[in-house]
Amino acid sequence: MKAFLYGLFLQIKLDIRSKSLLVTCYIVPLIFFALMGGIFTSVMPEMKETLIQAMIVMGVSMGAFIGLPPSLIETYSGDIKKMYQANGVPLYLGLVTMFISSLVHLTIMSSIIVVISPVLFDAELPKNLPLFYGALIIFIAVSLSLGSILGLLVKNQAKLTMFAQLVFLPSIMLSGIMFPSELLPKFLDVLGKLFPATWGYNLMLSTDFQFKNLWYLILIFVFAIIICCVLLNRKSKK
Repeated sequence: MKAFLYGLFLQIKLDIRSKSLLVTCYIVPLIFFALMGGIFTSVMPEMKETLIQAMIVMGVSMGAFIGLPPSLIETYSGDIKKMYQANGVPLYLGLVTMFISSLVHLTIMSSIIVVISPVLFDAELPKNLPLFYGALIIFIAVSLSLGSILGLLVKNQAKLTMFAQLVFLPSIMLSGIMFPSELLPKFLDVLGKLFPATWGYNLMLSTDFQFKNLWYLILIFVFAIIICCVLLNRKSKK
C-alpha cells in the first residue's frame, strides 16, 4: 500500500510538471470556458442554468480523450514498461496512478468552473452540490476509462490523434451541450447517446441519481475495465 501511495504521489507531481496535461486539463478547457461562456449566455440567456455542466463536459472530455492517452502510450510503449517488468512492478500500477491523478486534476478544473461561472456569467449553481459532485466523479471516471482504452490500444501518437478526435468531437457536438439534442436528426441523436458525455451531462443536470442516466455509464465503466485488463495482460506477455 505504501508503494502504491508513493507511486500515486509521484505521478501527481509528474503530471503537475507536464505541459501536455497543463494544456489539455487546464489551459484549453478554461480558455474555451472563458470565451464560449460569454457567447452562450449572450445568445441564449437561458443557458445560464446549464452553463456549468456544459463547460465541464467539454473540459472533462478533452482531458480524458486527448490528455490521458498520450501518457499511457509513453508509459507502455517505451522504456518505462521495461523498467516496471525488470523491477517486478505490476503493469497496472502505471494505469491506475495516471487514472487517479487525471481524475484529481479534472475535478480541480471542474471546480474552478463551478466557482467562477456565477461571478463571470451569472450562471446558476447546481441545486445539490454533493449530488452534483457525485455525478461529476462518475462522469470523469467513465470518460477516463475510455481514454485508457485508447492509450493502451493505439500504439503511436499519429494514430492516437485521429482516434481521440473521433471520440472527442462527437462527444461535444452530439451531447446536447451546444444545442438541444432534440434539434438533431434522429440518427445523430441516437449516435450521441453512445458517448458518455450525453449521459454525464444529463446526470449532472438532474437533482438525484436517476437510474435512467446512470445505468449506461456503469455499463461503459465495467466494459472499459474488462478491456483494459485484457490489453494489460497482452502487454505483459510482450
